[in-house]
Amino acid sequence: MIQMQGVYKTYRNGVTALNGLDVQIDQGEFVYVVGPSGAGKSTFTKLIYREEKPTNGTVFINDINTSTMKQRRIPMLRRQIGVVYQDFRLLPTLTVYENVAFALEVIEEDTANIRRRVMDVLDQVHLKNKARFLPDELSGGEQQRVSIARAMVNHPKILIADEPTGNLDPDTSWEIMHILEEINTGGTTVLMATHSREIVNTIRKRVIAIEDGMIVRDQAQGDYGYEM
Repeated sequence: MIQMQGVYKTYRNGVTALNGLDVQIDQGEFVYVVGPSGAGKSTFTKLIYREEKPTNGTVFINDINTSTMKQRRIPMLRRQIGVVYQDFRLLPTLTVYENVAFALEVIEEDTANIRRRVMDVLDQVHLKNKARFLPDELSGGEQQRVSIARAMVNHPKILIADEPTGNLDPDTSWEIMHILEEINTGGTTVLMATHSREIVNTIRKRVIAIEDGMIVRDQAQGDYGYEM
C-alpha cells in the first residue's frame, strides 16, 4: 500500500527533513505518526500524496513509484488519497453539501452520483441534517466532520489526517476519533499525524515515531512515548 525505501528529503534552503526512511504500511492499517515539531512528519505525509518528491529514494503507493511519476498522473493518484487538515480548509461561501460535492464536480462526476455519494458520506459523519448550512454556521467539530466527508467522498484507499483534533476540545476530539475508527473499519488505511498523547495512549494503534527525519520507533499497539 505505502512503501518508502531509503527516502531522503532536502529542501532548497539546505534543511534535511527526512534522513533515510524505510517503512511499509499495509492496506487497512491505522497508523499514528508522532514526534516533535520539525521532526519531518509533515514532509513524510506530503510524500504520500505527492505534494513533495524525495531527493533520493523511492516512494511506492499501490505499487506505483510516485518518485518518478509524471505530473499529469498526479491527479489520478490523489483520487485514491483523502486528506484532512487541522484547519479544515472549507470554502466559506459554499454550503456543507457544496463543499463535499466540489471534490466530485472537478472530476466531472455524474450529477445523480454526486448527490447520492455526498449524502452518503454526510450521513457517515452524522451531518446529513446540516447539508445546507454554511461553514461559519457550524461548530469546529462539525467543520472537521465536513472536512472528513470531503476527503472520503471519492472512496479513497488512504486517508491522511494531519492533526485532525488539534483545534478541537477533548469531547469533540473523541467524536472525530470514533469517525476515523469507523472509516478504518471499513477498509480504508488511516495515517494520522498527531501530538495528542491521550488519544494515542487510549486508542492503541501502530505508532511510527519520527525524530530528526528518521524513524526512531515503529511499534504495534504503541504508546505516545514522549515526556510532556
